[in-house]
Amino acid sequence: MADAVATQTLVDGPKYAVMKFTNVSDGTGENAVTKVDVSSLDNSADGDACTGVVIERIWWQCIGMKVQILWDASSDLFCIELGENQSGDHDYTIFGGLLNNSGSGKTGDVNFTTVGHSSNDTYTVIMYLRKKFD
Repeated sequence: MADAVATQTLVDGPKYAVMKFTNVSDGTGENAVTKVDVSSLDNSADGDACTGVVIERIWWQCIGMKVQILWDASSDLFCIELGENQSGDHDYTIFGGLLNNSGSGKTGDVNFTTVGHSSNDTYTVIMYLRKKFD
């Protein structure tokens, strides 16, 4: 079996995207699973392809497990961890958001890894993303 996961795109405009991610674990967990595939996001108003995102805000709840958010690259780079049995509303806009500072093999995608997962643990994560068009 596998964890029951879902990704829902709530908004995909020319500058911003809002995405919702859920997981009900069967104990398997997730390891560096791509959640934001920038190549699948809509283009800019000028037709430029999205090459990355800046995480401007995260609303989240984790029950029984943690979620690590990673920048996808040859060696994924840790971005932030959402704590076990916690919820939050993190607004990073005051300083421009969480920027992808990964190095070699940088794709612009965002991955999730679950930590400490067991059967029936859950997470819900909603991310407000500013698109980049390098």
